[in-house]
Amino acid sequence: MAHERPGEPPSSRIRLDQPRIRRPKLLPEYDPEAFGRLSERVARFIGTGRFLVWMTVIVVVWVVWNISAPDELRWDEYPFIFLTLALSLQASYAAPLILLAQNRQADRDRVNLEQDRKQNERSIADTEYLTREIAALRMGLGEVATRDWIRSELEDLVRELDERRNGRRDDRRDLFPPGASRGSDEPDR
Repeated sequence: MAHERPGEPPSSRIRLDQPRIRRPKLLPEYDPEAFGRLSERVARFIGTGRFLVWMTVIVVVWVVWNISAPDELRWDEYPFIFLTLALSLQASYAAPLILLAQNRQADRDRVNLEQDRKQNERSIADTEYLTREIAALRMGLGEVATRDWIRSELEDLVRELDERRNGRRDDRRDLFPPGASRGSDEPDR
């Protein structure tokens, strides 16, 4: 690739560091999000009883008018070709709008499902973490002196003191030597 030199015509190479020149478009531009919202609104309305009632009223009025009105005021004679065309046109637009609304709903459902899956993963991770913490606490509590253990140790000491008081002294040394001060625990620190 040759580099451009001053005075030479620009090469046909695409420059990525500069914005592209906008070309005129043949098709009109539209906002897909706004069109999607409109299609959802139309699809939501078509799926209601109100739409069915209005559609039925329009068709009945159309048929009754074109049968009972004077010949000069009728716009659609008996086979009702114009009514058939109008209903076909309405159906040809309704079906794609409903499909577009369903696709948008499927996309939203997919996003919600992904968010729910991530939330479930976080909940599972939190639960596993808490389970490990509880197990560690239980293991730590196994090494802690419980009230029952301290009570049994104190009862053993009281029993030993009673035995010594009653003259059944062992050759072991006394629990409280005569030189120790009994009210303070400073020598133990």
